[in-house]
Amino acid sequence: MTQKPMFQIKKEESKGKYGRFSMEPLERGYGHTLGSALRRVLLSSLPGAAVTQVTVSGLKHQFTAIKGIKEDGADLLLNLKKLRVHYTGDKPTKITLSVRGKGEIKASKVKAPADVKIANPDLVIATLTDSKSKLDINMQVESGIGYSPAEDRRVGTIGLIPLDADFSPIERVNYKVEEARVGRFTSFDKLTVEVWTDDTLSAADALKRSAEILVVYLNQIVSPARVAKKAPASAALPSQVSNLSVEELGLPTRITNALSKSGHETVGDLLGTDKAVLAKVRNLGEKSIKIVEVALKEKGVTWEG
Repeated sequence: MTQKPMFQIKKEESKGKYGRFSMEPLERGYGHTLGSALRRVLLSSLPGAAVTQVTVSGLKHQFTAIKGIKEDGADLLLNLKKLRVHYTGDKPTKITLSVRGKGEIKASKVKAPADVKIANPDLVIATLTDSKSKLDINMQVESGIGYSPAEDRRVGTIGLIPLDADFSPIERVNYKVEEARVGRFTSFDKLTVEVWTDDTLSAADALKRSAEILVVYLNQIVSPARVAKKAPASAALPSQVSNLSVEELGLPTRITNALSKSGHETVGDLLGTDKAVLAKVRNLGEKSIKIVEVALKEKGVTWEG
């Protein structure tokens, strides 16, 4: 029977958004095994929050200027993308910015509900150029995982502008493996992991959560939970609908390519796959799945997976 590993975890440095942690002694080879796995999960799988769409007074689309504001539409939206927020709610919420007069406008001026915290209040959002200048912005904040491009949130409302959303609270992760000594033996590993966050989550909590995610996946290998098999929803569909290709759904090219590369080439393929599983496919995600659902509904198909 495999013995429980006995190694120490030490917080070597923790300051602001940065944390450095070491683990030793590890059996030879486990430094890279754990380091690579933790780094991948840290960068890809931790939940966070981001501004997903905005309305700005006087701005109908990003390629226009706003009277009385130094930044053009594109620069203003770029600044809003940099806004880092802490929010763990399941439903979208609203934050606002309403200012008057000349001066530099920072994120500290944003009005937010009690469950939303602005992590970078010193971020400069815009510069108003005269005493009569005004700026009103309504922003939608959502929780999510990974990266969601603006094209995944198609909107038909004039003036409502979707933003590329980076939900990840992790900015950077490094790890290195060195020899560790136990008595006179040096055939052990020492793993050092460095984590930089956006300050919506501490580096220590980020490392802990990444390990918890790995444990959940590994437990499914050790003690597989029974997955109930169900008849594909496509079985009840007319063959002409079930055999409809994903290219005919009018999806964004990125989503169509991702579905095709993962072997989901028809409506029948989609309906036979659980949404949560499909959301894990490379270049897809929860937002992409919602877009696919909308496209299917337009064809009269309900996806219940």
